[in-house]
Amino acid sequence: MSFKSRFLTLATLFLSLPALAQIDTSMDNDYIKKPRWEAGIVGAGFSTPEYPGAADNHNNGFVLPFFIYRGDVIRVGENSVIRAVAVEKSWIEVDLSLDAAFSADSNEDSVRAGMPDLDFVFEVGPQVRLKLFESGNKAIGIQQIQFKLQSRGVFSTDFSSITHRGYVLNPELTYQYVGAFQSEDRFRFSVSPVWATEKLHDYFYQVDTQFATQQRPEYDAKAGYLGLTLSTGYMFNVTPTVRMFMSASYRFQNNAANSDSPLLVENNNYAVGAGIVWQIRKSSEYQN
Repeated sequence: MSFKSRFLTLATLFLSLPALAQIDTSMDNDYIKKPRWEAGIVGAGFSTPEYPGAADNHNNGFVLPFFIYRGDVIRVGENSVIRAVAVEKSWIEVDLSLDAAFSADSNEDSVRAGMPDLDFVFEVGPQVRLKLFESGNKAIGIQQIQFKLQSRGVFSTDFSSITHRGYVLNPELTYQYVGAFQSEDRFRFSVSPVWATEKLHDYFYQVDTQFATQQRPEYDAKAGYLGLTLSTGYMFNVTPTVRMFMSASYRFQNNAANSDSPLLVENNNYAVGAGIVWQIRKSSEYQN
């Protein structure tokens, strides 16, 4: 397998595991015990905007093996690809996490036609999670409200080089209900605004002189507010070893810092996804 193929496989894993994390959050509760590790296969399909404010969505899908390890300090495949937990109490957790987004071909987007493609994007940085509220028990369902603050460096890659694209600040308020219809199903709803430095806004919204046209005038992007996302997800057990998840989000770019860019053509974007997780093996030891 070539370096590019290996990197592409890893990149897809970066995308698949955070997709599960959207409804399988940390700082759960003592009522549900999880195995120390589990392994299996995940398959999913997504429809996402080509970039925030794009006119079109693009579709992606994958079937890949997954591995989750829940160590006391290092955790793999749950809530992010890998986490090194620095502080963990019943109400606060500090860790390092990753996220990623698919690439987009500008030739397929009429607004960006003739401009460079948008490469695979990944983020890395610290995050703090605070459990604000928890009530209920396993018999009647568990409700939880969590606040997460993350600051991440953003990078893009065409798999031959890596370019720094600035930073994002992304607070998130999440409500989760465990046990609504099944003992371990999960419903999640979150509100998440995002701010970014000028470098990232340049990547999405700037139009340099050489790419300017009559329909796409030159534009100098600036730092600031990127948008607000409302998202929801639901995960449930089909069998004791097969889980299904569904997710949907709606993003508002109204009053964004670069709302007057010729590349920000839609004030509202949506994304949807669904998939199946098949647990093939698991540890007999459970997470502490």
